[in-house]
Amino acid sequence: MSQMIRKAVKDDVSSIVRIYDAILDREEEAEEKLIGWVRGIYPTEQTAEDALRKGTLFVYEENGEIVAAAKIDQEQVCEYADCHWEFDAPDNEIMVMHTLVVDPQCSKKGYGKSFLDFYEEYAVKNGCGYLRIDTNEKNTVARSMYKRNGYNEVGIVPCSFNGIKGVNLVCLEKRIQYDR
Repeated sequence: MSQMIRKAVKDDVSSIVRIYDAILDREEEAEEKLIGWVRGIYPTEQTAEDALRKGTLFVYEENGEIVAAAKIDQEQVCEYADCHWEFDAPDNEIMVMHTLVVDPQCSKKGYGKSFLDFYEEYAVKNGCGYLRIDTNEKNTVARSMYKRNGYNEVGIVPCSFNGIKGVNLVCLEKRIQYDR
């Protein structure tokens, strides 16, 4: 079995959008909204295209298939300014992961955890000892995965987020040790 997490290329975008659509399909079918995303608003093909253009889009590929994706960069969204972070870290030492998605047909296989491990290694390689992630308050699956992996919920920011109104944005943080 061949597995790798790598920077995305143009040909990966359609697979990433397929994952977005599968997640949105489940969200629309659920009686209770589990993630809080809205089709046509966020995430969209443009979400993936923008990250690809910036060189910050990563994919988890297994046997030639894209099973997960995320954007990893040092861009802290403006809503983060309203959070009381535990660590007063300099911006150049903070790495952020956005829009982590796992194909719903591949859930509970450890892909999310593997992406978190990759994210932490990537942060260290890029001189960042502070990790930040956000998710919708409704997304209890992501929240529990982050907590199991040492991320602390440091605040909830009520806002309009990525074009979606009425979001309670959960801000999570983790400090990792590394040799400078």
